[in-house]
Parts: sequence; C-alpha cells; structure tokens
Amino acid sequence: MTPDEIEGAVDAGLPRAIEDLKRLVSIPSVAFPGHPDEPVHAAAAATEELLRSAGLPEVRQIPVDGSFPAVYAEAPAPPGAPTVLLYAHYDVQPAGDPALWRTPAFEPTEVDGAIHGRGAADDKSGVISHVAALRTFEGRFPVGIKVIIEGQEEYAGERLEAFVERNPELVRADAIIVADTGNPRVGDPSVTTSLRGMGAFTVEVRTLEESLHSGSFGGAAPDALAALIRMLAALHDDHGDIRVPGLPRGTFLGTGPSEEEFRETAGVLDGVSLVGSGSLADRLWASYAITVTGLDVPTVSGAINAVQAVARARVTVRVPPAGDPKTTIEAVVDFLDQVAPWGVKVSFTDYVLGSGFLSDTGGTARSALNRSMERAYGRPPRDVGAGGSIPLVSTFVRQFPAAEILLFGAEDDGAAIHAPNERVVVEELRRTILSEALFLQEYGTATTG
Repeated sequence: MTPDEIEGAVDAGLPRAIEDLKRLVSIPSVAFPGHPDEPVHAAAAATEELLRSAGLPEVRQIPVDGSFPAVYAEAPAPPGAPTVLLYAHYDVQPAGDPALWRTPAFEPTEVDGAIHGRGAADDKSGVISHVAALRTFEGRFPVGIKVIIEGQEEYAGERLEAFVERNPELVRADAIIVADTGNPRVGDPSVTTSLRGMGAFTVEVRTLEESLHSGSFGGAAPDALAALIRMLAALHDDHGDIRVPGLPRGTFLGTGPSEEEFRETAGVLDGVSLVGSGSLADRLWASYAITVTGLDVPTVSGAINAVQAVARARVTVRVPPAGDPKTTIEAVVDFLDQVAPWGVKVSFTDYVLGSGFLSDTGGTARSALNRSMERAYGRPPRDVGAGGSIPLVSTFVRQFPAAEILLFGAEDDGAAIHAPNERVVVEELRRTILSEALFLQEYGTATTG
C-alpha cells in the first residue's frame, strides 16, 4: 500500500475505531483486588473480538498464573519480512470518587473532540490503535504480526512478565511497539526512550495495644499517626529534594517541558512552588521520586477524639532508568526505620518492584517510525522520557536484546490518566493509528528492500 492509500484507509476506519473505543471504555475492567472479576473478563472477550476483526488468523486468550488472561494474536511474516510485536493492556485504574468526574467514568462521552472515560487513554486507546492500524491492511500484512494485550498491568506485580520469561518464543520479534505512552502535548510527536523503574511498599507504625481517648491520654501516649507523619515528612528536605542517602539526582540529556508548560499541565495552583531542584526533565525522567500514595487513618468525617494505636501508608518510589529498584527500596525502608521516633514498632510489607528502561535511539525500526510519525504529524518526533513504569518493557529488554523497542501512543500529559476526567483526543488517536500503520509498511519495506 502507498502512504496515501494507508492514510485514506485510516481515515475511513476512524468512526468505527471510535465506536470500538467507546464500547471498550464502557467496560469497568478494574483488575485491582476488591473489584469484580466479571468486567475484566468481559474486556478480555471484547479485546479478543476486536483482534479477530483486524484480520489476524490466530487469536486466543492465554491464562496467566495469578492474573487475568492475556489476549494473544499472530499472523505469519511474508518471506524475508521481520516480525513486529504489538503490546497494550485492557485493564484500567479504579475510577475513584465519582463526584470528581464531570462525566460518568464508565459512560464514554465525546466532548470537544475528545472521548472522556476511565481507560480512554490508558490504555484502551493503545488497544484500539493496534486494531485500527491492522485493519488498514485487510489481512495482508507487510510484516509478521504478534499481539499481546495484558489484563492486569495497572495493579503492579510480576505476572505477565513471568509468563514471557517462560514462553519467550511466543512473543519473540524483531521490533516491539508498546502503545502505553504518549506525547507531552497534543500534536507534539514524541518517542519515549526512557522509563523510570518503580518500587512500592506499605509501612505500618504501632504504638499502643488499642487507640485511647485523647483527653485522658493525649500528651503522653505515643500517637502512631503522628509518628508516621514525622517519618514520611523526613523523606524530603525543605526544597522537596530527597534526603535518603544514596539516591542522587540524575540527568536527562533531552529537552523537557518549561516550568510554565508543566504548571499548566499539572494544574499547579497560583503561588504554589514546584518541588525539587535541577531541570524539570531531570526531576521527571531521570531522578528518584518518593510519593505517599495512600494512608490508612481515620477519615475527617469519621474522626473521633483518640490517640491512634496504628497507622499505615503506601509509599511509591520512582527509580531512574539505570537504577536498581531493590536496593532503592532497601535504602528508603532503612531510612524510615532510622528516623522512626519514640521507639515505635515499624513493619514493612507488600513489596512491589519494576525495572526501568533506556533505549538505543538508532536502528532500522526507529528510522521507519521517524518517517511514519513525520508524515502523520507534519514533523519528526523527538525523544522524551517518562516518569512512570511499564514492568513488561524491562522483561522484553532482557529476553530480546536485539529487538528494537518503540514506545509511543495516543496519551498526552493532559489526558488525566490515573485521575478523574481521563480523556483521549480523537485527532491524537487518529495520528497514532496512522503512525503505526505507516510504520508497519515502512519497516517491512526497509528490511526486505
């Protein structure tokens, strides 16, 4: 197919792709403990149906130990052509407080050229990007195709990673497209060349056999919540830089956002300072970051006058691409143990680890992607980093060191992923689909002549 033919087919198929995305977003496929399993399995079935509609001759669900099924598809490579693996995930983050959504989280709504709903960007846009790009070729693919769509990426842990390590031939490919990132801004073509790793754990502080009346015992009884607050506050200095020894600030060689762009995208309130030091690219993509992501304490509405006997926090640490998540978490845990006041009893549980990623920006596949994105966006892509983690990417790196791994997608920094009012811009989705379809043709041509 010529580039003009590919673009025409993508445009003609876009209305169908939008309806497919809305149908997928309407399924609340939250794969977190405490949420029902049925919608997750329904999303797996819908993903299987979508891949069948793309003309792939082999499509099936694959059981994954301790997790939800992955959806796998395959089409053989034409003689002499390379094979491309396409990755995305069909599970989503919990919606959170419904009152914070302007439209219902699982009722996809199109507003001002964007589709709003949980998972519309992260990562059901990735699923649809693959499906719509493949439909362009009507079953006559210019390269070999393998597709694996994960069912429990958002709830961190090693599930599909272990499966890939045990079954490498199933997903072995010459190039791998990971459609779970995006551009800093809509219309700003970018390829993600680094990912921070991550670690997480739960810290629990105990001080009393049970909570006590604050009037009778406050002032002498050790408060577990106060102790935990002191410990967590000690993780950062007054500028917001990390105080844990052995976690230095890193350097990102590319260009990051300006402070004005970042403040607008992040919604930082007027008069509130950003935290940390160094460039924003350094802070966001190449340095450690520690965030308290949850607290188990009495709510304000349910507060009683008591000195707390126990308090818990969930702590997440982002690790530079070349950093070691295990030693990083050990350093943070050791630091919290050291700063714990009053001899309180501290324990650490529920550890999760995931490695980072740093890509080689050269190669046949990357060159083909550059040409494809330049046509789709009108200018060539630039390299960016991402502060988040995609655990499976590091597994791909270990298992397939010769493969080129390309990260791009329809998300953008304003897409509100993991937050209320998530959305994907339809034009960004179209350009992502077009970039992927053009890439498959370009890469096949570049490697076969």
